[in-house]
Amino acid sequence: MTPFGARLRAMRQARGLTLSDMARHLGVTPAYLSALEHGKRGRPPWHLTQSIIAYFNVIWDEAEELARLAELSHPRVTVDTAGLSPEATELANRLARDIAKLSRDDAADLVQRVKRLAGGGK
Repeated sequence: MTPFGARLRAMRQARGLTLSDMARHLGVTPAYLSALEHGKRGRPPWHLTQSIIAYFNVIWDEAEELARLAELSHPRVTVDTAGLSPEATELANRLARDIAKLSRDDAADLVQRVKRLAGGGK
């Protein structure tokens, strides 16, 4: 599951909406929406993200957060470490190799540490 998919599912379920009703309103299939929620589809296109924001009638910070999550939700990531330090290349390769072994809590901890080290929360 992706961060965007998890948030989308939580918002839909909190409002008691079915996949079919939401998909029909957004002009996508329920299968596509389900795959998006479960992280089996890449990040949603910008126009769909905006349609979802409008559908849920979210504004300001919540809309910005949803758009940010969409950008960070591609399930297949390519990391180019050309020109970076050997440590950056090792980090990228170790993460690619071992990410499935991390617990959810460990992954969340690493995300927070990277955010702090990178100097921002986004």
